[in-house]
Amino acid sequence: MKTIAVAGTFDSKGREFLYIKELIEELGLQTCTIHSGVFEPLFIPDISNVDVAAAAGFDLKELAAKKDRALATEALSKGMEKLIPRLFQEGKFDGIISLGGSGGTSLVAPAMRALPIGVPKVMVSTMASGNTSPYVGTSDIVMIPSVVDVSGLNSISTTIFQNAVHAIAGMVTGTRKKSQEEKPLIGATMFGVTTPCVTAAKEYLEERGYEVLVFHATGIGGRSMEDLIKAGFIKGVLDLTTTEWCDEVVGGVLNAGPERLEAAALNEIPQVVSVGALDMVNFGPYDTVPPKFEGRNLYKHNPTVTLMRTSVEENITIGKKIAEKLNMASGKTVLFLPLKGVSVIDTEGQPFYGPEEDAALFETLRNDVNKDIVTIIEMDMDINNPAFAQAAAQKLIDLMEHS
Repeated sequence: MKTIAVAGTFDSKGREFLYIKELIEELGLQTCTIHSGVFEPLFIPDISNVDVAAAAGFDLKELAAKKDRALATEALSKGMEKLIPRLFQEGKFDGIISLGGSGGTSLVAPAMRALPIGVPKVMVSTMASGNTSPYVGTSDIVMIPSVVDVSGLNSISTTIFQNAVHAIAGMVTGTRKKSQEEKPLIGATMFGVTTPCVTAAKEYLEERGYEVLVFHATGIGGRSMEDLIKAGFIKGVLDLTTTEWCDEVVGGVLNAGPERLEAAALNEIPQVVSVGALDMVNFGPYDTVPPKFEGRNLYKHNPTVTLMRTSVEENITIGKKIAEKLNMASGKTVLFLPLKGVSVIDTEGQPFYGPEEDAALFETLRNDVNKDIVTIIEMDMDINNPAFAQAAAQKLIDLMEHS
C-alpha cells in the first residue's frame, strides 16, 4: 500500500492537516505524519517536532523558550530538509503533501526540494499565485493556490484540499510508463539567439541514439541542468549557451548563480562548452534598464525583454570566470569558439555585431584556459552554422564513447 507523507504545522493548522490525513486514508492510502511546528500538535504525529529539531542539531524546548519565531522556523526547516530525504530513502513514504502560508511553505518546501526529481510533491500555499521560485527552485514541486488563507475549514478551502489530495493520490498510485529503450541523457542549453545551433545539434544527437534535454538559459534553466547533473541523471553536457554568466557578471536579471558551469566539471561528466549569447545582458522592459547603462547598445527583444550588448571589459571578465570554471574539470572538456559570432544578432550587419568585443572574449579564454585540462576548438563561422552544431555534437559523442 502506498504511503503519503503529510508534513506541516500540526499546532497552528492542526484541523486542516487532520482533514488532509483523513481524506488520504479514506482513499485507502497510508499516511506518515510529520509535525514541523514549535508547539503541541492537535493530533499525535508519526514523527514529532522534537525529532525534526534534533535532525538539525537543535533542542526543541530551548527553541520554544527563546520565543524567537525566525530562529525556530530556520531550525525546524533545516531539520525537515535533513529528515525528509532520509525518511524517503528508508521507504517511509512515496509522496508528500503540505499546506500553509509563507511560514508553513518555507518550513516544508526546502525538504521537498531535497527529494529526488519524480517523487510526488504537492504544496497548497497562499504563496502559489506569486513568485514561487524561492519555494520551488529547480525542483518539481506542484504548488496549488489556496485561494483563501489556510485558516480553518470552509466550502472553498475544503474543495482545494480535496483536489490537492486527489492530485497527490493520483501521482503515487498512477502507473508510470517507461520508454522501451533507455537512452543516455544529454543536457543542452539554448537561448532564442542560439536556437538554430542547438536544434541542429539536438537532431544530430537524437539520430544517433541519445536523448537530449534542452534547458532555456534564463537562470532557472541553467540551475536546473546543474542540479540534474549533480543528481546523476545527465551523462553528457552540450553547454553551448553560457549567457547566464553575462547576467551574473554585469547584473542582468537572468543569472544562474556563481556555481554555474561547475556540476559537469566536478562530477567528471563529459562536456562540450561554447560561448553562446555572451554578447548580451538581459533586462526587463526598456524602462527597467538601470540608469548606469544609459548610452549602451540596447536592443528590444520583445516588449518584456531588453538586451544590452556586452562591452570589451565585460567580455574579459566573463571570459575569466568561464575559464576558471572549466579549469575545475576532472572529466573530459572541450571548448568550442565560433569566431564569426556568438549569436544570431552578433553577425555582420546585425545589431550586436562586435568583432572587438568577441575578440576580447576569445583571447581571454585562450590565455586563461588550462590547455592540459581543456581542449579548445576554433571554427571560422558563427555559432548557428549547421557545421558548428554538428561538430560540437559529434565531439560530445566522442567524449562520451571514450569516457
